[in-house]
Amino acid sequence: MPATTMDQLVSLCKRRGFIYQNADIYGGLQGVYDYGPLGVELKNNLKAAWWRSMVYERDDVEGLDAAILTNQKVLHYSGHEDTFSDPMVDCKKCKGRFRADHINGKCPNCGSTELTEPRPFNLMFKTAIGPVDDGSSFGYLRPETAQAIFTQFKNVVDSTSRKLPFGIAQIGKSFRNEITPRNFIFRVREFEQAELEFFIEPGEDEKWHEIWKENRIQWWLDQGLKKEHMNIYTTPKEDLAHYAKACYDIEYQFPHGMEELEGIANRTDYDLGNHTKAQEEMNLTSHCHANPDSTQKLCIMDDNNKWVIPFVIEPSMGIDRGVLAVMTEAYTEEDLGEGNSRIVLKLKKHLAPIKVAVIPLKKNNEQIMSKCHEIKQNLLKLGIGRVALENTGNIGKAYRRHDEIGTPLCITVDFETIEQQPESVTIRDRDTMEQHRVNVADLPSYLREYFL
Repeated sequence: MPATTMDQLVSLCKRRGFIYQNADIYGGLQGVYDYGPLGVELKNNLKAAWWRSMVYERDDVEGLDAAILTNQKVLHYSGHEDTFSDPMVDCKKCKGRFRADHINGKCPNCGSTELTEPRPFNLMFKTAIGPVDDGSSFGYLRPETAQAIFTQFKNVVDSTSRKLPFGIAQIGKSFRNEITPRNFIFRVREFEQAELEFFIEPGEDEKWHEIWKENRIQWWLDQGLKKEHMNIYTTPKEDLAHYAKACYDIEYQFPHGMEELEGIANRTDYDLGNHTKAQEEMNLTSHCHANPDSTQKLCIMDDNNKWVIPFVIEPSMGIDRGVLAVMTEAYTEEDLGEGNSRIVLKLKKHLAPIKVAVIPLKKNNEQIMSKCHEIKQNLLKLGIGRVALENTGNIGKAYRRHDEIGTPLCITVDFETIEQQPESVTIRDRDTMEQHRVNVADLPSYLREYFL
């Protein structure tokens, strides 16, 4: 059964080095977290799985890594300066500050209904650019990775000679000055996104919207989420973002409730239309702001040799929410009988922070330790991921630790390994706890078959 409370995950994350509160020694910084030794591995593995499925396994997607600092004009013409805000209220009694759409007219701190009228609160972080902070030269920390994809559209097309349909994928940091960050890493001020902008012929948007919805559902299943813990929410028209014609949300049953994990939006020609010059020549379907500043026509030639502004389907996921979801799903408490239990993180093996732990039966035995180092170095050459040497001296505690952090396999080097020929080791499976002997010479082929 997955984790049922956020406290279970928060405790595991701090205890085992997945995620820490940022600046903890100074009381923390609300809505900002740091990934520890195991957390950074899990996060990188999730990003690698997304990149592999989006870019390497497809023939119609290119990658991009754009800057975080964003020109003010980009977010002006995208509509963010006018629309990227949340309704904020203050409690007149306890002076708390909250999003109006999250509290149902009642202060969550003190219960008072004496609240100010809602007012818009801009979510973007503004920063001075250059040596003088006089307000004349400023930019933003990007609130999403998508806009850089749109502004680099022509450069990517010109340098790759892509034809429709094709996509541009990006993973990177985004920043939103949330009024009330909450639920651990679910809603934070600094986070990572994985976004694809998939460019298509105008009029083919509804077909591709359905294709990408099914594609993304399957990807999450491949990461270990169960279908019964997921929901597809169709956003009502009155709740759509300013750029969207339609949107599906892939929701997941987090410990705090069913909430959005990934959005798949039909953005039509809104974004490229707003950023292009010569808008009057483009036969745009979206209502776009006049743009006298753009220097490029963001269009592409279709199969009929006509210049068109493509429509866009955008699957956009939060990496941090993805980490939280796969950890929630993988978290398992097992009763072993006779008063014994264990916590197991049953992560998919490609996501596991440590792929293999090499454990000496006796840590101060020179021959055993030498063989452990040799095995570890040979296994690293396989390129399967992180291989750890667990030199604690207590085999039972080592097994429990690696169960808890999700290590799929533990290899124990014992006296039989160094005293008998052929050399062999014990391999223990995380999920079944079954153990069997494997010859050291056969380890590379065994692990290649298991992981690859």
